[in-house]
Amino acid sequence: MFAGGVAAGLLAGTVTCTAAQGGLLMGLADRCHGRDPALVGWFLAGRLASYTLAGALLGLLGSAVSPPPAARAALLVAAGVTVIVFAVRIMRRGRCATPPEGEVSRCKAPLLGAATILVPCGATLGVEMIAVSSGSPLSGAAAMAGFVIGTAPAFALLGYVLRRVSRTRLARVAGLAAIAAGLWTVGAGLNLGGWLPGFTPSAPSSSTPASPTVTVWATRDGYRPAVASAPAGVPVEIVFRLAGPGCTGTVAIGGRDVALPATVRLPPQPPGRLRYACGMGMYTGFVEFS
Repeated sequence: MFAGGVAAGLLAGTVTCTAAQGGLLMGLADRCHGRDPALVGWFLAGRLASYTLAGALLGLLGSAVSPPPAARAALLVAAGVTVIVFAVRIMRRGRCATPPEGEVSRCKAPLLGAATILVPCGATLGVEMIAVSSGSPLSGAAAMAGFVIGTAPAFALLGYVLRRVSRTRLARVAGLAAIAAGLWTVGAGLNLGGWLPGFTPSAPSSSTPASPTVTVWATRDGYRPAVASAPAGVPVEIVFRLAGPGCTGTVAIGGRDVALPATVRLPPQPPGRLRYACGMGMYTGFVEFS
């Protein structure tokens, strides 16, 4: 389990997790506190502790301790706002912190690292599912700890780059990039929670009666078809098939997370559209009942 977690971190989590969670490192990259290289180490230590504990709880209690999609969506919005605040701070120019404030920063570093568990990336969700299915707190903790260790080099490199940039005029460019990342995280949270109004594609017209069994392919670029048709008023099965790795491998539907491939059985639905999203809120799909 530990080796599998390390492999998942190195192969799948390096890019996705640093993109989704790296914004929290902005909290350590201001012009003053960013000079201390030990802060990144404390950040990684906090991340390791929170993931190991979460893995043990998932292995012990199963999916009951995993936050539902709505709660995770709210956490994504809060994390995005936090990243934006940190980005504004890194763009400001002012005097450096006094020693007591530096001590506060060293206490903040592990807390920010621990908070990355609340901003899941696609690979994180996959390892969490492994921890749940293990049924063992030791196995769950090993899988999650291995995942953190696998992603540690990428986070350490990102922390080094941010520390270097925070001392130059490029800090403003980095701050603008972080603001964009924060807005993206907020948007993903709003989409995951179903709170973001957006364009809903039209279902293709067909003379064939809708089938009570719907097949949806989860690809790296979204769900196909984007809008599936099903009859209203009868039980329906949605067969989710996995076409490739990515955040679409976990779908939030009906207020719960489902690891794919899987078959979701729905009770009779009224006419209308059922919306679902990937576990990170990046991609959305619909089932039109008529």
